[in-house]
Amino acid sequence: MNVIVVNLIIVFSLNLTFAQTGGITDTSKSPYAKLQSVNLNAVKWTEGFWKDQLKIENEHTLPYMWDLYHKEETHAYNNFEIAAGLYKGKHDGPSFHDGDFYKILEGMAASYAVTGDQELNKQMDEAIALIADAQREDGYLHTPVLIEERWGTLGPEALQKQLGFEKYNMGHLMTAACIHYRSTGKSNFLNIAKGVADYLYDFYKKASPELARNAICPSHYMGVIEMYRTTRDIRYLELTKNLINIRGTTADGTDDNQDRIPFRDQTTAMGHAVRANYLYAGVADLYAETGEAVLLERLNSIWEDVTKRKMYVTGACGALYDGVSPDGTSYNPTDVQKIHQAYGRPYQLPNATAHTETCANIGNLLWNWRMLQLTGDAKYTDVMELSLYNSILSGISLTGKEFNYNNPLAIYQDLPFDQRWGNVRQGYIALSNCCAPNVTRTLAEVANYAYNLTKNGLFINFYGSNNLKTNTLNEDLIELEQLSNYPWDGKITIKIKKAPKGIYHINLRIPGWCTDASLLVNGKTIENLDPGTYKNVAKKWKQGDVIELELPMSVNFIEANPLVEETKNQVAVKRGPLVYCLESEDIIDEIDLKKVSINIDSPFKIENQDISKRKIITLKGSGFYNNSNWEENLYQPLSTNEQKVSITLIPYFTWGNRNNGDMSVWLAY
Repeated sequence: MNVIVVNLIIVFSLNLTFAQTGGITDTSKSPYAKLQSVNLNAVKWTEGFWKDQLKIENEHTLPYMWDLYHKEETHAYNNFEIAAGLYKGKHDGPSFHDGDFYKILEGMAASYAVTGDQELNKQMDEAIALIADAQREDGYLHTPVLIEERWGTLGPEALQKQLGFEKYNMGHLMTAACIHYRSTGKSNFLNIAKGVADYLYDFYKKASPELARNAICPSHYMGVIEMYRTTRDIRYLELTKNLINIRGTTADGTDDNQDRIPFRDQTTAMGHAVRANYLYAGVADLYAETGEAVLLERLNSIWEDVTKRKMYVTGACGALYDGVSPDGTSYNPTDVQKIHQAYGRPYQLPNATAHTETCANIGNLLWNWRMLQLTGDAKYTDVMELSLYNSILSGISLTGKEFNYNNPLAIYQDLPFDQRWGNVRQGYIALSNCCAPNVTRTLAEVANYAYNLTKNGLFINFYGSNNLKTNTLNEDLIELEQLSNYPWDGKITIKIKKAPKGIYHINLRIPGWCTDASLLVNGKTIENLDPGTYKNVAKKWKQGDVIELELPMSVNFIEANPLVEETKNQVAVKRGPLVYCLESEDIIDEIDLKKVSINIDSPFKIENQDISKRKIITLKGSGFYNNSNWEENLYQPLSTNEQKVSITLIPYFTWGNRNNGDMSVWLAY
């Protein structure tokens, strides 16, 4: 009995030690990556914005999602039970629900790495055991097919549905299993993922190009490469190369699925925005391992297309509910194809009908995170921050239990048509709940985006009150304390607790939005702080050294390129990394928000406010109200009948948490 107890203690200790290594991506052995993650448990938020958000995540969102996916309403957990043979039944719910459940497990694992919550550990083990029972002996795992095999008549053969979600599900399983392994040190989930990866490797060795292309939303690109990084099994790197090579090699490829032409021939973003951003993230992962120059060339070209022509001011992606791609010169359907939930033409950025799916915005974060690892270029961190604070946080309510599928930049209750997707957050979005577990795992992992390591230094990506404790790449200890009320305030103080011996490089991000940053190190001014760069400070650091970074947050009016037709003569308002919006609740009753313009000469005053028990900063100023009576007129003479009106702008991510009224990011002036 004592021997068993001792062995358990040893195993548990080994698990804790192992949990010290690896972050959300492991580029520690990637020859073409300049940066690598800190450990999953290296950063702890201590107060302020992200401490509040993580409290909601751990106390509300994760428990809510765990319970939701166990309910008959979603049937997700039930599908695994039926596939495992616990009882007879039919598959119910979307075919991608397996993958969504894996996202929840990934969020739980990331949270466990920091909190050590044993209830999470127990719940994960319970789910993993069930998933293992459902897995086929050859490694295949997709409950819609497994249930038919066990209890009914198998329909279309496994992996033959052109728009099936099997590989999407498998991809999220592999990613979640790697995070779980790094968080807990346990191999139970990773062993399942090895079975899946082995199955895919064997499948792709034998499959025809037509059969091999049958996958959408390629989360498996990221999943397979992370399995290679975790296990060092060279077959998984070979598989990832093959996944890129087969794209665009068949006659039935589509722009919507980014495989009408080979990836190496693509220069612009096209088609379904979630699939596109997941693809670009996976290609970036492959480049980190192979250094194939053309892959990075294509990623750079596509990134320029997205950020300069196709991305919203909130960092959101995917403007179109429905459209065509490309704009051809004929009606030949091989030239002009239908696309949906997609990137559109350059500068085609509608507001009220913007699709901007939360998953696409998360894909934008995942892609830019990987580009940052490759290059160390702050322009990618700027996009990450923009997306995270605006279009991703918009996808979840302030209470943590309601979610958005899409994130429009304008909402009007009296539109003369019905939109396909609603504009109200829901606890469960039937048939399209993929975004809820995606934002759940993303917020659980935010701390891991805050810092990066290089061979000779540290990159500080995100600001906020936290403690960092990690080993450098030379196995020295670095420990620092960051104090800041960011993003509400731009004053950041970093105190060195422990530092490596010798010269060590600390790289502080100067956000692209900040043009007048100032920096002191132990009271001495550091010059040449360029917006959109990392400022390198190299010295022999010692305990007690203090870094003081000031990022002044003025209210800025943003205008769009004139080719963005919907925002001509309009402005958006930003303060620091946050985009603001106007809700009908914050203007005088019965005033139509569509008739309100903003006074850009108004001195917008900062005010503190609570929304859903969250403390936020609002901007109070003035605007104008034109009470023209349009009735059903399409055109009428210009009216100059304006009256002054007080308005209060709120951070975009907080819209819709008080009522379901009108909202707009862009305002006439």
